[in-house]
Amino acid sequence: MIDGKRRAHRLGVATALIAVAAAALMLASCKVTVGSDHESGRGSAQGSAAPSAGASANDGANSALGSASAAPSASSSKPASPKPTTPPKTGNTGAGPRATPANVGVPNGTKLTDLAANLDGKSYRVQKDNTVLDKVHIKGDLLITAYNVKITNSQIDGGVLDEYGGKKYSFTLSDSTVGPATGCDPDPGVGESDYTATRVHIRGHSDGFRASGNNINIQSSYVYLCQYPNAHSDGIQTYMTGHDLTLNNTTIDQRDVQDVTAPIFIADNGSVNVAVTNNLVMGGTYSIQVKNAKGTVIVKNNSLVDHSWIYGPVESDCSVAQWSGNQLVTIDDNYNITKVVGPLNCN
Repeated sequence: MIDGKRRAHRLGVATALIAVAAAALMLASCKVTVGSDHESGRGSAQGSAAPSAGASANDGANSALGSASAAPSASSSKPASPKPTTPPKTGNTGAGPRATPANVGVPNGTKLTDLAANLDGKSYRVQKDNTVLDKVHIKGDLLITAYNVKITNSQIDGGVLDEYGGKKYSFTLSDSTVGPATGCDPDPGVGESDYTATRVHIRGHSDGFRASGNNINIQSSYVYLCQYPNAHSDGIQTYMTGHDLTLNNTTIDQRDVQDVTAPIFIADNGSVNVAVTNNLVMGGTYSIQVKNAKGTVIVKNNSLVDHSWIYGPVESDCSVAQWSGNQLVTIDDNYNITKVVGPLNCN
C-alpha cells in the first residue's frame, strides 16, 4: 500500500522545516494572507468520465473568510487540547438523495478566497482548536493539527489529513471539493481519524477516504477514483482503525481504475461497530469487502452496479454482518438506477 509514502510525501518535508515555519507564522500576528478570489460551483453529473466539479474561475474580486470571529489563526501559544471533540459515535444511516457530482462539493456560485500556503510552500496547516475555514481555496494539502476544526464550502486541491507526529486530531468537512481537477494523487483524499464528511466531492485521488481511527462518519458524498500505477485504489480503506465507522448514502465510482482493490475495503482487524448503508458503488476486484470487524456490523440497502467488478461482487464476513436489502443494479450516466437486476447476496 502507500501508507509510508503518504507520511514521507506529506509530512517528511514539514518536519525538516517546522522550526522555520513556526517562527515565520508567529511574526504573521495571526493574519491570513489572501490572494485573488475565485468562483466555484458544483459541476454537471457525469458517468465514467472524470468529473470536474468544483473547478474555479478567477473573478479578480476580494472576499473575506467566512466568519471574522472564526478566521483561522496561524499558530496558538497554548498546547493542543488533551481530548478531541469528536463527531457523534453513531452516524446517520437513513437514505437520502443520491450523491452525484451535481449535488455535492462546493455549491454553485461560491466565491472562494485563496489561502496561501504556510507550510513547506505547498500546504496549509491549522494549529488552533475550533478554527473555521469557509469559502477558501487551498492549492495544496490541508494539514489539521488541532481539534474540532470545521471546513465548509471550500476547495482543497490536495488532500485533507489530521494525523501528525503520532497524534490524531478531529474535524468536520462539508460541501467541499477535495483533489486536483487534473492528474492523479496516489494518497488518500480525506483522513485519518475523528472526522465527519458530508456532501464532499473527492476527485483526482486513487484512494478516497482513509479510516485510521475512531468516530468516522461519512455521509452523502461522491468519490471518483483515478488510476495511479501500483496504488491499489480504494474508495474507503481502513488502516489501523478503531471503533464507530459509518459510510452512508455515498457514491463511489472505481470503474476506470486498473490497479484496484475495492470501492469499499473495510478489512482491518481493529474495526469495531461498522455501518455501511444506502451506498451506490461500482468497480474493484471484489466490490464490497467488509471483513474482520467486531461489534455491530451492518451492511444494508447498498446498490452495486452489476458486473462492474473484476473477480466478484462481495467478499465479506457473512456470519457477522447484518446483511439485508442489498441489490445489483444498472445505472445511467448520471448515476440514476435504471434497473434492479436482483438481490445482492453475501458470499
